[in-house]
Parts: sequence; C-alpha cells; structure tokens
Amino acid sequence: MLGLKLLTDPRWADIAESNLEEILTDHAWCEQKAATNAITLIANNSEHMDLVEELTAIAIEEMQHFQMVVDIIKQRGYTLGRERKDDYVGRLVKFSKRDGSRNAAFIDRLLFAAMIEARSCERFRVLSQNIKDKELARFYHDLMVSEAGHYTTFLNFARKYTIDIDVDKRWKEWLEFEGELIQSFGNKEAIHG
Repeated sequence: MLGLKLLTDPRWADIAESNLEEILTDHAWCEQKAATNAITLIANNSEHMDLVEELTAIAIEEMQHFQMVVDIIKQRGYTLGRERKDDYVGRLVKFSKRDGSRNAAFIDRLLFAAMIEARSCERFRVLSQNIKDKELARFYHDLMVSEAGHYTTFLNFARKYTIDIDVDKRWKEWLEFEGELIQSFGNKEAIHG
C-alpha cells in the first residue's frame, strides 16, 4: 500500500482503542501539524500558483480534520491534551536533505510531506478495519481516503517541480528509510507511535 515497506500490525489498533482519549489527542495535533506544514510549503514556494492553491485547500482540510477530531473529543467527554512530540516525524526531519540547492530542499520537503501522509493513510486504514467502535471506524475510513489524496498531491508536485533531483530514486530512499524507522514504532497510542 502506497509503496510502504512495512505495514502496521493490526494489533496496533487494540493499543490505540485501549486509550481513545490519547489517540484522539495525538491525532488532533497531527492534523494541526499537517496544516502548518502545508502553509510552510506555500510560504516558501509561493511562485508556484498551482501549489499555492492546492496546498491552501489541503491546509484548510487539515484544520477541518482537526476540528472534527476536537468535536469527537468533546462529544465523548474527553479533554484535548497538550500537543505531543512526534518522534517519528522528528526522525523523518533529520533524514530530510537541506544542504543542497533550494530546489533539492523543496523537493525533499514535498517528499517528507508525502511520507507522513502515506503512513497516516495506512494507519487510518488499520484503525478503520480493526477498531470495534463503528463510528470511529467510519471516521477513519473517510480520513484514509483524504490522506491518500494528500500523499498523491505532494508526490506529484515533487515530480513536477524537480530541477536537479531524481524524484523516483529519492522517493525510494525515503521508503527504505521509513521502512527501517517504522520498525521502532507501533506500540503506543499515537498515530505514528
């Protein structure tokens, strides 16, 4: 699925479902960070009007997802906890290349975004297929579809705007790195944890 090298063990859904307040809080902040990432890409690459338009729509959608998760938290009598540190994303940031050309950094930021969207999509699929809470299962199915679209958007922009990067080769490097990285995750109530 999405080229990922290692799929999430379905039992991770049991861990997530064992503490819905925690997984929903983590999820809410993931959506906020995704919106912020889209806005940062817009701010740093505003000369590409199609990217500005597409990523504006994604940023808005990600904040709508944030609001949807917050609404679920409120409806269930939970509390939106503080923002969580995302070690998975932190490790992806360290893998990103920032020491080459401006275009190379731009392309790697798009691939970084595509990687997060791909893993989020895959995790939402696991939740949609394995949690017993039918309402949340439907919710995560809908978000899985959305994240797949975001993944495709970021990857397509990387292919469109590359100047000096072999995007397919670099994407394979991302997939290999993430396949190794994700082996250390999947044991806590976090979307990427």
